[in-house]
Amino acid sequence: MQLFYNSEISTETQQITFDKIESKHIVRVLRKKEGDILKITNGKGFLFDAEINFANDKRCSALIIKAEEKPKPWNYYLHIAIAPTKNNDRIEWFLEKATEIGIDEITPIICSNSERRIVKLERFEKIIQSAMKQSLKFTLPKLNEPVKLNDFINQDFEGKICIAHCEEQEKTLLQSVVNPSEKTTILIGPEGDFSVEEIKKALAKKFAPISLGESRLRTETAALVAVNIVSFINQ
Repeated sequence: MQLFYNSEISTETQQITFDKIESKHIVRVLRKKEGDILKITNGKGFLFDAEINFANDKRCSALIIKAEEKPKPWNYYLHIAIAPTKNNDRIEWFLEKATEIGIDEITPIICSNSERRIVKLERFEKIIQSAMKQSLKFTLPKLNEPVKLNDFINQDFEGKICIAHCEEQEKTLLQSVVNPSEKTTILIGPEGDFSVEEIKKALAKKFAPISLGESRLRTETAALVAVNIVSFINQ
């Protein structure tokens, strides 16, 4: 299935017009013509069938002929708050793979030891959208604006809130904490880990210290392992 994405489409939409880039891709690259059916998701749990009624490489349009609700295939709500890595490729790899596996919300957090404090959300969003389409999912993970760790932990949270850090301390394995009936929020620190002060503040806010296993993991690896554990536990 070739899946397209358009956030504006809804069950009330009757016709959709693609921008110049998407139109060129549909008509010139995919060689679609009038009468062909396109599969489109709005990233909100719906799949639409659209019949091309005007095949032009500068302005392609299609009529919506069917709308189908597609509930997400995972039964949990997972929010990963992760410090962006110094190497952009690593955080982008995490975004792609986490979307393919199943994640609901992602927040870039800026910490004391963060080596990258500026992120390109537009680039991140495109990676997530592409991964959603490639993996044939119909729910787009929510990508939040970057926020300082102190501001993040001072929010009101629902469900389990956890922090994965490298300091020597009694921790609980993540798989022992996860409950599919509750939302799970997990903090993943930067390459230099959270500072001691940040860990103290998070613990004071009732973030549970968790372990992802015996190995010391890179930031993006730790985050993906967390996604995998939550996914596996809730199968």
